Amino acid sequence: MKLLRLFIATTAAITVCSNGAASGTPSLRLRYDRPAQYFEEALILGNGNLGASVYGGVEHEKISLNDITLWTGEPDTIVAEPDAYKYLPVVREHLAKEDYVGADAANLHIQGNGSEIYMPLGEIAMDFDYQKGSSTTGYQRMLDINTATAEVTYRRGDTDYKRQYFASAPDSVIVVRLSAIGEGKIDGRLRINSELPHASAVCGGALVCDGYAAYHTYTEWEDGKYGIDRFCYDPARGIHYRTAIVPVNLSNEGRVEVYPTGDIKIDGCADVMLIITNVTSFNGNDKDPVKEGRDYARLAMERVKRAADKGYNSLATDHQADYTQLFNRVTLNLGTTAEAISALPTDAQLKSYTDNGDKNPELEVLFFQYGRYLLISSSRTEGVPANLQGLWNERILPPWNSNYTVNINLEENYWPAEVTNLSELHAPLITFIGAMTKTGYDTARHYYGVESGWCAGHNSDIWAITNPIGRHINDPRWANWNMAAAWLTTHIWEHYSFTHDKSALQAAYPALRDAALFCLDWMVEKDGKLITSPSTSPENRFLDNEGRAAATHYGGASDLAMIRECLMDARKAAEVLGVDKAITRRIDNALKKILPYRINANGSLREWYHDFKDEDPQHRHQSHLFGLYPGHHISPEATPMLAEAADKTLAIKGDNTTGWSTGWRVNLYARLGNADRAYFMYRRLLQYVSPDGYNGDDARRGGGTYPNLLGAHSPFQIDSNFGGCAGVAEMLIQSTDAGDITLLAALPERWKDGEVSGLCARGGYIVDMQWKEGKVTSYTLTARNGGQAKVKANGKVRKHKLAAGASITVKL
Repeated sequence: MKLLRLFIATTAAITVCSNGAASGTPSLRLRYDRPAQYFEEALILGNGNLGASVYGGVEHEKISLNDITLWTGEPDTIVAEPDAYKYLPVVREHLAKEDYVGADAANLHIQGNGSEIYMPLGEIAMDFDYQKGSSTTGYQRMLDINTATAEVTYRRGDTDYKRQYFASAPDSVIVVRLSAIGEGKIDGRLRINSELPHASAVCGGALVCDGYAAYHTYTEWEDGKYGIDRFCYDPARGIHYRTAIVPVNLSNEGRVEVYPTGDIKIDGCADVMLIITNVTSFNGNDKDPVKEGRDYARLAMERVKRAADKGYNSLATDHQADYTQLFNRVTLNLGTTAEAISALPTDAQLKSYTDNGDKNPELEVLFFQYGRYLLISSSRTEGVPANLQGLWNERILPPWNSNYTVNINLEENYWPAEVTNLSELHAPLITFIGAMTKTGYDTARHYYGVESGWCAGHNSDIWAITNPIGRHINDPRWANWNMAAAWLTTHIWEHYSFTHDKSALQAAYPALRDAALFCLDWMVEKDGKLITSPSTSPENRFLDNEGRAAATHYGGASDLAMIRECLMDARKAAEVLGVDKAITRRIDNALKKILPYRINANGSLREWYHDFKDEDPQHRHQSHLFGLYPGHHISPEATPMLAEAADKTLAIKGDNTTGWSTGWRVNLYARLGNADRAYFMYRRLLQYVSPDGYNGDDARRGGGTYPNLLGAHSPFQIDSNFGGCAGVAEMLIQSTDAGDITLLAALPERWKDGEVSGLCARGGYIVDMQWKEGKVTSYTLTARNGGQAKVKANGKVRKHKLAAGASITVKL
C-alpha cells in the first residue's frame, strides 16, 4: 500500500494548484431518446472497481455488472518452459544466415502459456408492470459526466418515472433509485443472472449471489479446447465472489420483498433504492484466492449494510464530492455548437458529425472529457489497472481475453493520466508494473538467458504474467516480442516528470532500473553497434529479399527506440535519487553504441535492420515511431530529419486504421506540430461505428466511436478513448523535462478560439490559458514544487521562476 499512499499524497498538491479549474464547467452529457439495444449504446458507470452498463429499458431493464478483480486463473508460480533460452542460439544461427522464415520457426520454441481472462460478473434484470394499455412518452436517457450520474426518465399514462444511477467510490457500491410521481407506482421484479457457477440466497435482508471463476483457462490453441470448454472449474479453487443487493423502500407505501429463489419483488412503491456491491477473494497477484483470499462474503455484507444505514442523500453527496474533486480539475471550451446540432441526441450528433462533417466543438470536448471520466471510473484499484475494455465487459469469452495487451494498449490507457491532471490514477498501473517484476525476473532468465533485470512479453493478466505466450504454435509477430518492461517502466519516469514526487520515484525505481539492466544485457554487438537479436516489431512483418513474409529479425528500430527511452529514464531517475553510478556509466556507454535510426530510400523511418518492404504498408502498428510519441528523443526541433522521416512513415500508413492506432496518430501528428493532420485524425477517431456490427470474428474493420462514445477497434477497446483524450491535450500543450512548455503546440484552425484550465506540464506545473484567432491572449502558470519554466506562446519564450505553490498570470 506504500506506493498508493504516496500517490494520494501527491493529489493534495494537484488539487491546491488547480484552484478555479471547476469554474464555468460546461454541461457534459450523453443524451439518448430511446433505450439501449446493444452494449455499445449503454450508459457506462464505474467507481474504479465496480462497473455498470445501464440499458434503460422501460418494461425490461438490464444492468450489466463488472468487478475489475474478477478473472480466471491463479497465481503464476511455475515457469512453463524453463529451458526456452537454449533455443536462442538456434534462432540467431538462422538470422546469421538471413533465414528469417527459419528464425520464425525456431522462435516458436521460446513461448510459454497464455493469459487468463477477465470475466463478466453478471447482470441485474428488472421486469416492470404498468397500467394495462398505457404507452410510454417523453423518454430520455442521460449520463452526466460532470457528476458521474445516469438518469432515465419517461412518462407512462399519467405517471412520471425516474431512475437514477451512480457508482460510488467512497462507499464501494452502485446505487439505483427508482421513483414514480403520479397515480402509477413501481411494480416489478428483479433478479441476478450470471454465466459463472453461482447460487442465490437471502442473507440479512439482502439478495446475495455467491459464485466463482475458472481456476484455469485453456488458450484457443491448446488441446483443441474451444468456447466454454476452455474453462476449468473447481469450487475449491479460483477467484470467488459475492454480489449483494439490498432494496430500501424510501416511500411510505407498498412493500419490497427478497425471495430465496433469487428475486426481489417491488409492489406498489413510489420510491425505492437498490444498493449493489460485489467483493471478490482476489488478494494480490501472488496470493491463492482461496487459501489466502479476502473474506469477500463478510466484506460485501458490511458494505451494503453501511450504505443502507447512510441513506441515499449522503451516498449521493459523498459520491459527487469524491468524483468532482478529480474531474473538475480540467475544463475545456472550444466554442459553441449550432443549436440545431447540439439539440440532437448524442448518437445522432456523432452520426451527423461523420456523415456531414459538422462543426461540433461541444462533441469534441465531450469526447475529451469522457476519456477523463472513463479513467476515473476504471483506474482506482491498486495493482489492477484498466484493461483492454477498461472495466466493462459483458462477454465470458471477450475479444483478446479483455486482458492487458502491453505492446501499446495498456500503455495508451494511461497517456492522459498526467497531462489531464489525474496523476494518482496512474498508481494502479505503476503498482502493477511492480508486481510484474516478480515473474519478469524468471522470464528474463528462463526465456532469454539474461541473469540481471526483468522483461515481459506482449500479454499479461491480473496475475502479472510476463512470459512470451504461444505454446510453440503462436505467431512470433506478436507472441515473441519482449520489450514490454522497457515500455511500461517509462511511465515511472513520466509520473515523476510531471509531479517531481521523489518518494514515489524511489518506491518504483527498482522496476525501472532492472528493466534497463535487462536491456543492457539483452543487446548484442554487430558491426560495432548494439542491437537486439532476435527482434520483432509488434504484430508486423516484412518481406525478405525473396519476397517471403517474416517477423523475426535483428536490430529492429522499435526495440532500440524503447531501449533508448528506458535507459535515458533510468539514468535520470538514478541521478535524481543519487544512486547506481556504475549503472549510469554503463547506460552512457550503451547509448553511444546503440544502432542509430536510419531512413529508407523512400524517405520513411526504417523499421527493420535492412530496407525491407512491409508486408502491409498500412499496418496499424507504428512502433518504430515510439521515440516521437510517447517517447521524447525524436522531435522537429532536435532531430528534424528523423521527424520528417516519421511524417513520411505516417503518410504511407494512411488514415484507415483501428481506433487505438488512430488515437496514437493524433498524438504523433501533434508532436510533429502538424495541427491539420492531428485534427483530421481526431475527427477520424470520432467516426460513427454501428453498434450491431460485431459478430465475434470481425476484428479488422476500421476503428471509430460507438453511439455511447466508447472506442471501436472494432470491436470495443477503451484505449482509443484514452489515446484521443491525450491527443487533445497534446495539441494544446507540450512540455519537456527541462521545463520547456509550448502553448497551442498544434492548434487546429477549427479551434482558433478557446480556453482551458488545469492541464499539467512536465516540471510540476499547472497551466490555464485563453486564446483567440489562434493566439494565446493570457496564461496562468502554477508551480507544484517550485522551479524555472520557459513558456513558449505566440512564438516568444518567457522565463518564469516560481516558488512552490506560486502562480503567475501573463496577459498577451
